[in-house]
Amino acid sequence: MLGDLGADVIKIEERVGGDPGRGVARMTGIDLAAQPNFYFEANNRNKRGITLDLKCPEAREIVYALASHSDVFVQNFRKGVAERLGLGYDALRAHNAKLIYANATGYGPKGDESSDPSFDYLGLARSGIMFAAGEPEMPPLAIQGGIADQMGAVMLAYGVLAAIIARDRFGVGQEVDASHLGSMTWLQGLNVAAKLMMGFAIPRQPRESAVNPLWNHYRCADGAWLALGMLQPDRYWVDLCRCIGATEAATDPRLATMPERMEHAREVVTLFDDIFATRPRSEWLSILRNGGDFIVTPVNSVDDLPDDPQVLANQYITEYDHPAYGPTKMVGIPFNLSETPGALRRPAPEFGQHTEEVLVEILGYSWEKVGQLREANVI
Repeated sequence: MLGDLGADVIKIEERVGGDPGRGVARMTGIDLAAQPNFYFEANNRNKRGITLDLKCPEAREIVYALASHSDVFVQNFRKGVAERLGLGYDALRAHNAKLIYANATGYGPKGDESSDPSFDYLGLARSGIMFAAGEPEMPPLAIQGGIADQMGAVMLAYGVLAAIIARDRFGVGQEVDASHLGSMTWLQGLNVAAKLMMGFAIPRQPRESAVNPLWNHYRCADGAWLALGMLQPDRYWVDLCRCIGATEAATDPRLATMPERMEHAREVVTLFDDIFATRPRSEWLSILRNGGDFIVTPVNSVDDLPDDPQVLANQYITEYDHPAYGPTKMVGIPFNLSETPGALRRPAPEFGQHTEEVLVEILGYSWEKVGQLREANVI
């Protein structure tokens, strides 16, 4: 995210094995012979990559030198590992008092479990979101796509930007921590607030008996779904019923207000199910968008997103000319800055691609010194 905004991000990988993310797709059985490693490319675009054996004193000296030239150092080792490697906050701060030192953790920097390892799946599990997705009586549901990992990254970038502002205003560096648990708790802030203030979390809602049938999703004749999102349903009820042909429901005194419809929710949802099943989704969207000021949208799958006209119009998915694979579609930048827009400037680095470049251009090492480090298996 910071690289998209123009930061010069230098990714440090272990000298022999590299980032395990380079092998994630292969572990899932995906053949990458003719296509990019989606996982590694998505997470590492706009970065330069170097390789170091951090157990070597000479490698640590390279990190110290980079820290002295840098604004931010980011790491996601388990608690205590960076310190044992000589790369903890105090060690790096000695080389740059204004350094922002960012930790990506599983469960936060304090508490008995602060040193426990975590991955995306555990972030989903611990945060409660597995019991927020789905309907009552369903088992816990996993959510695909690395949601907890990405929320942790979003919050870490947010914390880093706040720390940069503080450094520029007050001249101080500081340590930043963002965790799976904290980030996923924040993502569910309203649900957690309900538990804290009312004593219970917002319950899973059964679709077949949604208390507000105008806040629900319905299957159309072609198997596609659409979603209604009218939080003030009394404003829309009569007009919507007439628009979709439910004329009797529009004048039924038992359904005149939301509390009354709530009492007959299953009956109303069944009626709407039967009506929406009579036409394909495209027809219903046209009818609803032309028939009134109704709040409606398609229910997309991830497969639908690359062709969604709003996604394309706002470049939430964009095309990048990858040097190895040619035109390649990638997730774009989720917000727009009118004067300083972000950009996809470079692909994810090849293994060790920029080691010599960084050592020579940033740190001023001679080519002779670089050769000696390579012969000593430091880089």
